[in-house]
Amino acid sequence: MSDNFTATYKAIGKALKNKRIEKSLTQEQLADKAKVDRSKISDMENGKEDFQFSTLLKLCKQLDLNVAEIFKD
Repeated sequence: MSDNFTATYKAIGKALKNKRIEKSLTQEQLADKAKVDRSKISDMENGKEDFQFSTLLKLCKQLDLNVAEIFKD
């Protein structure tokens, strides 16, 4: 993965984690709501996962997070 992509994945992960914590959800709770493996959420939050856009959309929906907010910076 190139450095540009790594930075982007880390920024996305940070936004997801911050919003999850703001909503007082554990990774497991979010995984259950979004029908996504908890390990995938962990990987995404740590910038380690080259994920599908549909996974990002599922998580954002459950977190009431507009995808555009993640990319505004």
